Amino acid sequence: MAPPFVFPSSLRDLERDTDGDDEPSLRPQNPVAVTALRAADLEEFVKGASFDLSDKELFCIEEQEVFDGIYSVVRDFNCLPPALKFNLVETLRSNLSVLLPNIDSLSRASLSSPSDATPIIDRIASHRNALNIYSFFLLSIVLTEESAADSCTGAKVTAHGRKKNPVYAWNWETQRGRIMNLIANSLEADLSLLFGPGGADERYLSFVSKCVFVLCESQNVLKDEDTRNGMCRIIGAIATKHQQISQISASVLHLIHKFDFTVAHLAEAVAAAEKRFGDGSLAISLIREIGRTDPKDYARDGVGADNIGRFLIELADRLPKLMSTNIGVLVPHFGGESYKIRNALVGVLGKLAAKAFKDVEGDSSAHSLRLRSKQAMLEILIERCRDVSAYTRSRVLQVWAELCEQNSISIGLWNEVASIASGRLEDKSAIVRKSALQLLITMLQHNPFGPQLRTATFEATLEKYKEKLQGMEPPNPDKDELVNDSSLDEVIMGQDESVSDSCLASSQDHNDHDATIVDITNLEQIRALVASLEAGLRFSKCITSLMPTLVQLLASSSATDVENTILLLMRCRQFQIEGSEAALRKMLPLVFSQDKSIYEAVESAFITIYTRKSPTETAKSLLNLAIDCSIGDLAALESLVSSLVSKAEISSSTVSALWDYFCFNINGVRPVQSRGALSILCMAAKSSPSILGTHLQDIVDIGFGRWAKEEPLLARTACLALQRLSEEDKGKLINTTSRVFAALQGLITSFSLPEKIWYGAADKAISTIYTLHPAPEIFATDIAKKSLNSVFSVLGMEDVSNGGETHNDAFLSSVSPSKLGRFLFVISHIALNHLVYIETSVRKIQKQKRKNDKSEPTTENIQADASKSSEAQGINAELGLGATIDIAIESLAERAEKEIVCCSSEKNLIGHCGPFLVKLCRNLTLLQKFPELQASAMLALCRLMIIDAEFCEANLQILFTVAESAPSKVVRSNCTIALGDLAVRFPNLLEPWTEYIYARLRDPSASVRKNAVLVISHLILNDMMKVKGYINEMAVRIEDEDERISSLGKLFFHELSKKGSNPIYNLLPDILGRLCNQHLKEETFCNIMQFLISSIKKDKQMESLVDKLCNRFAGVNDVRQWEYISYCLSQLTFTEKGLKKLIDNFKMFEHALSEDSVMNHFRSVISKCKKFAKPELKVCIEEFEEKLSKVHQEKKEQEATTKNAEAHRQRIGSLDEFLVTKEVGQNSSYSAEEETSEVVDPSVDSNTEDKENMKECSDNICTENCQTSTTFTESEDDGAEVQSTQTVHKGLSRSRIKKIRDPVLEDSADSAPVRRVARSSRRQGR
Repeated sequence: MAPPFVFPSSLRDLERDTDGDDEPSLRPQNPVAVTALRAADLEEFVKGASFDLSDKELFCIEEQEVFDGIYSVVRDFNCLPPALKFNLVETLRSNLSVLLPNIDSLSRASLSSPSDATPIIDRIASHRNALNIYSFFLLSIVLTEESAADSCTGAKVTAHGRKKNPVYAWNWETQRGRIMNLIANSLEADLSLLFGPGGADERYLSFVSKCVFVLCESQNVLKDEDTRNGMCRIIGAIATKHQQISQISASVLHLIHKFDFTVAHLAEAVAAAEKRFGDGSLAISLIREIGRTDPKDYARDGVGADNIGRFLIELADRLPKLMSTNIGVLVPHFGGESYKIRNALVGVLGKLAAKAFKDVEGDSSAHSLRLRSKQAMLEILIERCRDVSAYTRSRVLQVWAELCEQNSISIGLWNEVASIASGRLEDKSAIVRKSALQLLITMLQHNPFGPQLRTATFEATLEKYKEKLQGMEPPNPDKDELVNDSSLDEVIMGQDESVSDSCLASSQDHNDHDATIVDITNLEQIRALVASLEAGLRFSKCITSLMPTLVQLLASSSATDVENTILLLMRCRQFQIEGSEAALRKMLPLVFSQDKSIYEAVESAFITIYTRKSPTETAKSLLNLAIDCSIGDLAALESLVSSLVSKAEISSSTVSALWDYFCFNINGVRPVQSRGALSILCMAAKSSPSILGTHLQDIVDIGFGRWAKEEPLLARTACLALQRLSEEDKGKLINTTSRVFAALQGLITSFSLPEKIWYGAADKAISTIYTLHPAPEIFATDIAKKSLNSVFSVLGMEDVSNGGETHNDAFLSSVSPSKLGRFLFVISHIALNHLVYIETSVRKIQKQKRKNDKSEPTTENIQADASKSSEAQGINAELGLGATIDIAIESLAERAEKEIVCCSSEKNLIGHCGPFLVKLCRNLTLLQKFPELQASAMLALCRLMIIDAEFCEANLQILFTVAESAPSKVVRSNCTIALGDLAVRFPNLLEPWTEYIYARLRDPSASVRKNAVLVISHLILNDMMKVKGYINEMAVRIEDEDERISSLGKLFFHELSKKGSNPIYNLLPDILGRLCNQHLKEETFCNIMQFLISSIKKDKQMESLVDKLCNRFAGVNDVRQWEYISYCLSQLTFTEKGLKKLIDNFKMFEHALSEDSVMNHFRSVISKCKKFAKPELKVCIEEFEEKLSKVHQEKKEQEATTKNAEAHRQRIGSLDEFLVTKEVGQNSSYSAEEETSEVVDPSVDSNTEDKENMKECSDNICTENCQTSTTFTESEDDGAEVQSTQTVHKGLSRSRIKKIRDPVLEDSADSAPVRRVARSSRRQGR
């Protein structure tokens, strides 16, 4: 009988001496060095060993010779060619597969013939040995081959271009999977006969498990399904069947911590063990081991915590019931520091709530217990929505969304979840807001209340059912059942129309359930319906109340916020939530966003909402959108429509439908719809001008016909359409008809349109004339004359322009202010368009000149004239003839521009209007009576000022006067905007007036301030105006009471910080100094400086600011400025160098440390620095902190001493006054002559000497134990304050006092106040 085989720790350990072992074991005695054999000998040797295993019985492996041969081959398995490897592996595997059934037969044989015990024992030992040896050699081959494969993979990285080693040509993956499944079969077999009732040998199990877990460390091995399944079976069998739970648990946790790719596979192995053997002890052990781990360990090991969390979620997904019974050991980890573990536990609770409580088996008490457990888990999820970590809050919301998709949220909890999601929309973290938006989208999609969530509908339906519920009579069940059938049909119909498949399924379940309830009791069903409708109404109101928040999120700086908000609004629109349509229109300006993802989201939403319909419906939705849009939304809509036309998203059929609406070819079309259709067509013409060419006559007939009187804006839109015509269509229109110009002239000169609409229409009409007419200056002259005659039909223009102010007042009293305002608008707009026309003409001439210069001669004698032409060009270049032509063109252009406003020429019509307009604008008293006329007049004046520099310079003062003092905020806004245009055109003229431009930021009207912020922002950010010393006015607007202005101010400084090296860094000290003197509220100042400092990111700039701020302490004695400067220091981000600069500048701010508020700011600086400081720097920080505290304490003590001295001085002074008063009272009987001799007039000699000797005299008197009182005397001559001292000696006669006093002191002491005291005493005595 062969000795038993004992598992070594590794293959080569079998060759080591076993001196310490008492029991003999099977070991290799004469191994063969296979690597030294020749190829033929090697093949013969391996085949011989394989033949011995195949030819002899299974137990021949115990023979020493066979064992030695197999050991030798397995030891050097890597040296074998693929064919020999295959033969050896197949032989070992087949022998083990045959051995396993023999174990079962041996077990039956031992039970059938128990008398023959000795042979049975020997056979059992042989089977046990054979099982161990075969398993050992097969697993050793697997480890050897995998080790070689890993090393080969590493070598392939450096061996470029080499062919694959032929050793790996055989299909090892298949063999590996078969081996692992065979080992698993052996472990799952009944081995109690071989190893006794205690189970398999621990060393055998340890070796197998060690091999399996080594293989688990290879990601490639786990990718093979057969191998992975075999390994999972082995792990489950060893842990569950062979009771090695603690060892397997430790190994599994080690793998989970170390290798993230093993998490899902190990969870699968644990779940498979529970299902295969019906024993969840391995899973329970792992859960409890994880629960016993110190939460601080997970906080330190982030990767391990992440892997553990994923494992728990995978386990909860596969074993929800088992996890639900053991979740209590994990709940304490919610209080740990690792947010990753909290995230995982949240995911586990979500899986359990969705899967662990679905069955309805068991009695009512068990069912109630499960419901309470589920409710407790959901309450934890609700509580976790307020977790300190944004990642956890986001994960909780994601879990709620998963529960919604799986219909695991009851109606009773639905509104609570919706309320939580609504609140998280204002979370400070973008990932939480994103998850909240996605949760609300999911809740709408899977809501159990129906496809329409209009609040009014719910309220009406709920009221009806409440009335039915109140009016029901229980004794009449037939009637109740009839009423309930009709109401239930309505609810069922609403639920069947749900958009979500999952919601459909749930509603069908409800319907079946409801039908049974109807048969049982009508009252309960009505109550359930009322409760459901109340919940639906609350949900509808909750979503409706979110519209203002969603509009704010559309302006978020986070692209994910904008994208998900658009998706949510689209879902709200689908469910007909009130306000969703209006909120969706707020997304239109986002087409101008520089973020591509936002633009694509807006475009996609626009296509889905408005264009994916039939052509007629698409046209109607687009024109209705254009009708209700604001000016900003129209610009965004134009960009979208033109883009979609170019991408063919708006089809030609839709364009035809729009023309049908415009031409009234569809019944019931209103004029406003016709105008909306033409607006959309104008937008489409921006990218495809030919769209308008097919209906030129319709545009003229309808746009300027009778429909224009019913829809005033139609004429303006028609003018815009004419401007958008292609060059070909413009020529065709001019050649075929001149009626269009007559219509335009009538539009400008007539008074058929309302005043507010006329201005916009006249603006477009004049622009259209200058766009279409071949000689616009002539036609515009006729328009100006007709407009002039309509206003000044009584007096001539010369009288108006030359008359005095009194004459103008009398004249204007007989002129309609409305007509005069329109005339001024026409004149000024013609002048402005004429300026544009001149510049356009000059550009055309220059372009044509450049084109002629570049064109080559086409005559036949090119070669003959080449030398002459080149010579001529050279001469022209030397003489500067080419430059002379350009100068001539520019000179003519300047002359033409100057003649627009200049009144030197008699033929200049607009020039004659200039003086009249100036006189009118200067008559502020008159214009205050007519605000509309003042608005028109100032607008016209600004337009003329933009044209001519001299005219501008002459009228700047009146412009700034009106901009500051005009009673109408509209006029002030217009002037402010005009100042921006003038600053662009004539920057040198406006430069001295910069202070007054900034002054518009202090206007009492919010609209004026807003326009001022926009104008100044535009000028500064486009380098049209230098950032002067008044930038602090813009800084104050950061805290403007109007939220819109505040946002614009912040946006300005945000954009300014991106320019160059951040100009805010250079401006900050000046802004600080000016803000300190503006007497702002402390909170306002702090918010402004905090925002400005936060825009400075560079460390060098922060370090320089430390120096600059510290230096400001030196020249400041105001405590408030000390507080402000120290606050700014506390807002800086300190580096090591910045901290050292602060310490070096200690002398600069030492004197300010007496104030507690200043000291608190420095303490804030120190606490900041301690967070990043290295150990050696912390020592320096602590020393600096001690120094600050010491100086602060000393300053406080000095201050306290000074206060005590002052208080003592005041008490002494009060006592002196009392004694003087008492003495004067006692001597009130003295004669007037004696009193006069003792009181000296202070205006007499030596006034200067009194002041210089005052302190010395006071000191001398105090040394003689005298009490001194101090009074202030007002000089009769110059009103200067003179400090005088009076000394009173107790117990001394008046003659003695006179002897003690210094003569100079007598002059200064006996002053006017003493005289007044004496006189008042005499009056009291009388």
